[in-house]
This record gives sequence, C-alpha cells and structure tokens, in this order.
Amino acid sequence: MRRAVTFFFFWLLFAGIILGLFGATYWYWQVRKTPVIITLDNNVLSGPRDTLMVHFSQSLQPKSLSGRITLSPPHRVRTEWDDRDRTLLIIPEENWPLESRYQLDIASGTTILFGSTPAATFQIEGPTYPVIAETFPADADRDVLLGIEDPIRVTFDRSVKDFFIDFRLEPEAAVVYQNNPEKTVFEILPRSTLPAGQAYTLSIFAKWRGEPDAAYQQLGETNFATLPLVPKIGNRDLALRAEEAKRFTQPKRTEGKYIDINLATQVMTLFENGSVLDSYIISSGKRGMETPRGEFAVQNKADRPWSKKYSLYMPYWQAITPDGQYGIHELPEWPGGYKEGANHLGTPVSHGCVRLGVGAAERVYAWSDIGTPIIIY
Repeated sequence: MRRAVTFFFFWLLFAGIILGLFGATYWYWQVRKTPVIITLDNNVLSGPRDTLMVHFSQSLQPKSLSGRITLSPPHRVRTEWDDRDRTLLIIPEENWPLESRYQLDIASGTTILFGSTPAATFQIEGPTYPVIAETFPADADRDVLLGIEDPIRVTFDRSVKDFFIDFRLEPEAAVVYQNNPEKTVFEILPRSTLPAGQAYTLSIFAKWRGEPDAAYQQLGETNFATLPLVPKIGNRDLALRAEEAKRFTQPKRTEGKYIDINLATQVMTLFENGSVLDSYIISSGKRGMETPRGEFAVQNKADRPWSKKYSLYMPYWQAITPDGQYGIHELPEWPGGYKEGANHLGTPVSHGCVRLGVGAAERVYAWSDIGTPIIIY
C-alpha cells in the first residue's frame, strides 16, 4: 500500500513538472511572437538639455542596440537604460541647438527572450527661440512718455528661464530692469529721462544660458519716439518755484490744517490756520490721466503699501478719494529698490496720483491727519 501511494505522488509530481514546462514553453513562444511596440515619449524638445525617452513594450538586451542608434544631424549624446531595460534614455552632452530638427533611427534589436524588435524612425522638433508676444511701446509708437508706472515692457510667449536675454537701446542709455517670477515679462526703465522728441530702437536678443555671447540671436525690435515734456511753468528753478509758492499762495481755508495743490505750477503748499508752513514740488497726472480737481480729504494712510496694479511700492501713501484710486505718495519704487527719479518732479507724468520727492513725502505724511482737507485746482 505504501509503495502504491509513493508511486502515485511520484507520477503526480512528474505530471506537474511536465505541465509546468509545457506552460512555460507556451508562454515563452507567445511572448516572443508578440510584436514589440516602440514609442517616443515626446518628439518636441523645449529645454537645452531635454532627454529623449524611447519606450519598448518588452525588456531588451541593451547590447543588441549598441552602435545601432543614429541621430541625424549628429549631436553629442549618451544612452542609458531604465525601467528594467524597457526605456532607452538619450541624454544630450551639450545644449540642443535652437531651431533644429532631428531624425532618430533605431535599428532592430533583441528582447531578453531573444525575440526581435522592429526598426523605428522618429522625427524630432528641436527647441525654439521664445517669441515676443507684446512690447510697450509698440513698434512705431510716438509721443511716448516713460515712467516707473509706464516702463518699457517686453512680454514673451513663455518663460525664458533657460535663456539670457539682452536688451539693447539705441541711442544707448543707462537702464534698470526687473522681471516677474515666471520670467515672461521684463520691464526696463532708463535711469534718467530720455531726451524729448528722440527716436529710439529697442532690440531684443536671446541665447541659451552658458553659451558664448556670439550665440546671441535677435528676436525682434520695437521703434518709438519720446514725447516732448510738458513745459515747466516759467521754465524756472524748482527750488525757486517752491519758495515763490510759499510767498504768494493764498489760503483757501483759514481754520485748521489743509493741503493746497496747484496743478498749474505743480506745487503743494501746507497751511495751518491760514499760515503757510511749507511748499513742495510735485508730479501730478499726465495728459489723459489727469489728477482730479476739487475738494477732498485724507481717507487713509500707510507708510509703505504695495500696489498690485503696478507692482510697485508707494511709500507714505495718503488716499485722497474713498475708492483709493488717487493718493499722495513718495516717488514709487520697484521691489529691487530702484526708485523713480526726482527729475520728473515739476512735470505731470503720473497715472493720476500726486507724487512727492524723498523727504517731502515723509514730512507731509507725518504732518497730516485722517480727514485733513485737500484742495486741488
């Protein structure tokens, strides 16, 4: 009886082994004859060192493709395998040339089960230069008046974080610039007022980061002409104008404090109980964005508020309208610390607010109270 049981289990084990071998053989031939599918992860390159990723539906023997991968035109690359030898990585060893096209040819290879892979060919679009989506001033603009609220502005169609951008202004002028965190918008402002009635050309160039300066390629240009500045009243010394305002401005209120703003002379005068305390040169709203005239009052105050509308700091802010659209403040300042030049004081160049110089704005801010009357004429 014991021998019969042993014999039965022996034949059962033998049958299991035979069936296992048969199943494994069947699976092997089924997998081997299954077509290998080859796909390219992305046929459009965007960055300077983007990696090409070729996916195979079965694991390969990497040596079977050694020396059998061709990129035309040639470019220095190295290859690596990933995902259990199912993903071929083609990694550039130098920046992809801009505005280029490639053909990737992969010869027939061998899978780990000794099956064959088909040859494959892919067309690849290389990286392209960023496109200038918009400029201010627009090309051929005339009567341009630049300021910290209206700098030269260049907007690109995408982030230029992988590029060096060069802005060249002719005739040449010293400038400062800033960009948004995404590096899609750049603002450029001359350090001093551009000569009135002068024609300018702003040319924009780009190159990959790390490339030599000879690689700069011009993306475009914009041509504009500056507006002759509004003549300063009497064309006199600003300090003299402020002194004359202290001497000749007549109070329109004789009780308490009030702020007197003369748009014609671009002078602010402080009065208290009918007596002049001091006068300061201002810059009010430019043509088309004039400072409103009438009787107002200080609505609220903040020593260094941030303007979301203009992405600027407006130190010593005093709102003169309830909606906060207009106010008195110091010359505005970019986040990087660059401040609008005092050379615009005495000339209407703002977007409607009343600007004061450094020092003057702080003194007026400290002197006034919420509710202090303001008369603008």
